[in-house]
Amino acid sequence: MAVTVGVIDIGTNSTRLLIGRVHAGDRLEVVKTALTTTRLGENLAGGALLERAMARTVDCLREYRKLMAAFGVDEVVVAATAAVREAANRNRFLALVEKAAGFKVRVLSGREEALYGYRGVLSGLDAAPGETVVVDVGGGSTEFVWSWEGVPQCRSLPLGAVRMTEGCCTDAEIAALVSPVAKELAGRWPWRLVGVGGTVTTLAAMAQKLTVYDPERVHGFRLRLGEVERILERLVLAGIEERKRMPGLQPERADIIPAGARIVRVVMRVLDTREITVSEADILHGLALYGRPNVETKSRNHH
Repeated sequence: MAVTVGVIDIGTNSTRLLIGRVHAGDRLEVVKTALTTTRLGENLAGGALLERAMARTVDCLREYRKLMAAFGVDEVVVAATAAVREAANRNRFLALVEKAAGFKVRVLSGREEALYGYRGVLSGLDAAPGETVVVDVGGGSTEFVWSWEGVPQCRSLPLGAVRMTEGCCTDAEIAALVSPVAKELAGRWPWRLVGVGGTVTTLAAMAQKLTVYDPERVHGFRLRLGEVERILERLVLAGIEERKRMPGLQPERADIIPAGARIVRVVMRVLDTREITVSEADILHGLALYGRPNVETKSRNHH
């Protein structure tokens, strides 16, 4: 019998919802998705979550609770990533969410964030685990995961589209952060780079000039380095209002997309790869399949 699950990912830039049915054999059927730009990580460098950012996020979570009730969700997973992980006032935010929206939030470590994203990719893309390197460019952090001799290797870097927009980072500084990952991957060919997260899916939509976002055209799209460089050049030359009108770009992402595109470009250059395969299946899918409390307990007992 299928279990209806509701998963929320409280990210640095956006808060996302996935409602799906998990069938026998770990097959996820997506029923409903939603994305709200809550920008919880506004002023990420300040070390504390801003009151207005927390209020925006709590309002969104209340709406998501209503949606989950309407769809008859059986099990709920609510996870938070870099912005909450690093916040000096994270306990205040967690208490606020529990009181105002009724959710207990699980704050993921960088390793957990990377692992769930990786498992989500493998569940939704025809990818060989031993030949896949997943990169998740988020608002506050960038995760890399690959498998070495059957053991997942996770690296979480303090690189993100919101973080870099607020505090500028040169290409050389980004490259210095990514270089240790490149060294670990050197000589481990063949592998292909798979990208998840709002920056990468946006670049895929922009490359195809999608006036209406189409997940089926984004999922599995092969984004070439030359295309990333062309899009970045256009973004840098355009003002923010002009960016908001570009096909494939959500207006709410117009301020942070140049920084995100720069991270993707540097990652591809440093890893010496000419293309990145884009995946719509990501951390939400990984959490829906493997992050539910009873599933986690069974998995631990099995090992």
